[in-house]
Amino acid sequence: MDRAEMAVTQWARERPDLPLLPLALLGRLNEASERILRDHMNPLFAEAGLQHGEFDVLATLRRSGEPFMLSPTRLYEATMISSGGMTARLDRLERAGFIERRSDPNDRRGKLIALTGKGRKVIDATMTRHVANEQRILASLTSAEQEKLNALLKKLIAGL
Repeated sequence: MDRAEMAVTQWARERPDLPLLPLALLGRLNEASERILRDHMNPLFAEAGLQHGEFDVLATLRRSGEPFMLSPTRLYEATMISSGGMTARLDRLERAGFIERRSDPNDRRGKLIALTGKGRKVIDATMTRHVANEQRILASLTSAEQEKLNALLKKLIAGL
């Protein structure tokens, strides 16, 4: 019996009038997300000397394509990290030599965040391991089940 089932069983006994499927579904979704991040993703990022948010910044810059450079605003919007959190992450990534802040040629006051060669090497190696890790995480589901879950989560998110 997992934690969601235990909670639903207890609530069904105490409040049989409540529709408990949403509690079970969202409880399991939350637990899966927490466990995947804590037990499977964070250790992989740590091996590369990164935290989850730092990985997200490097991955966003890398997938943006040549010249692997974005304004802080575009980077912030693509990663959904708070502006304060973004500054701290950028400072750490810059100290590590993974990014550099450059002047924006189109805006004298603006800056651009650029992936360095060292940063590209780290994100490419980490991304390869990350995707293999995600495949292992989802291995208990068939390809058809993964497709269905993906479609259902997309629909859920769109409805939010």
